[in-house]
Amino acid sequence: MQFGIFSVSDITRDPVSGETPSEAERIKAIVQIAKKTEEVGLDVFAIGEHHNPPFFSSSPTTLLANIAALTSRLLLTTSTTLITTNDPVRIAEEYAMLQHLAGGRMDLMLGRGNTAPVYPWFGQDIRKGLPLALENYNLLHRLWREDVVDWEGEFRTALQGFTSTPRPLDDVPPFVWHGSIRTPEIAEQAAFYGNGFFANHIFWPTSHSLRLIEFYRQRFEHYGHGTQKQAVVGLGGQTYIAKNSQDAFKEYRPYFDEAPVYGHGPSLEDFSSQTPLSVGSPQEVIEKTLTFHDAFGDYQRQMFLIDHAGLPLKAVLNQLDLLGEEVVPVLRKELASRRDPESADAPTHQGLVRAKYGDEPARQPRPNANRGDNVTGASPYQDSDASAEYPKLV
Repeated sequence: MQFGIFSVSDITRDPVSGETPSEAERIKAIVQIAKKTEEVGLDVFAIGEHHNPPFFSSSPTTLLANIAALTSRLLLTTSTTLITTNDPVRIAEEYAMLQHLAGGRMDLMLGRGNTAPVYPWFGQDIRKGLPLALENYNLLHRLWREDVVDWEGEFRTALQGFTSTPRPLDDVPPFVWHGSIRTPEIAEQAAFYGNGFFANHIFWPTSHSLRLIEFYRQRFEHYGHGTQKQAVVGLGGQTYIAKNSQDAFKEYRPYFDEAPVYGHGPSLEDFSSQTPLSVGSPQEVIEKTLTFHDAFGDYQRQMFLIDHAGLPLKAVLNQLDLLGEEVVPVLRKELASRRDPESADAPTHQGLVRAKYGDEPARQPRPNANRGDNVTGASPYQDSDASAEYPKLV
């Protein structure tokens, strides 16, 4: 099981101090949060992608590359990468470069995005969000697996004899999660390709996420990628921890009450009892998180949102200390004791390399400098026969 932190990169007024951080302060703080995530022994850090105020993470690969240079073990990912308003060619190139710079310590989560104005900013129509997501991922999937791609679709210009560079590290594409709050079509897409499915699991009761995850697991098995137990599942979550429950509710209440998404709605007590939000002592957060396993069975990644709603950096770092020292070690031990040996391992680059090559050396693509520009459709790589190894997907 991998444990980590994800951020949506919001810049929100602190309702206690009355101060709103600048973009510069939040960007600097998020790097500190990522470094602290590694220092306290967690496994994963994720950042979202937004192109509108009050968010700052318009360029996740730039941020994650910087964090990769400042860490040595932390796995870096997104929450999410927009497969709809980004060109899949740019996603293929930028995240392959990040994969190289991070030494394989990365993967990514793809999502449609639900901010309507963003679509026309990038020349797209939100009413076509689902077919965009399906078509664009089909292309991205091929770009990472075929050295030369001929492709034609509805939403972008055709490609002929195109090679995305750099090729993925070790010729192994980054692991892909498909993230969704409520869309079974995205779970279907994840299952079709044998990718991971990440349930947001924040705003909705556990029963809602369970329906999506059960559907994904059934379709994963249907497409022949393994048994339902071998499907790869991730969960989101929110938490606020203090030494005791009374302090946790007292400290978190003003941030909850003024939060842009759910502020001025249900009470903190109601929201905590009806959704996955965990507010309380370390033991209470442990117990709440273990109910996720009770509901979903084995899963591979648990992420927590802790830096939103205006919480100051000091409070976020304190949350990380409590997670790393008192919560996650207990969860690791308890969940390991419950784990079915048939369940899938958490995805890593090293695991994907072993699955592809076994004990053989990994392929390291080398462009043939003597060929010049590739205009024939033949591979520009000396040691490539990717088209034989990876059939085109339709």
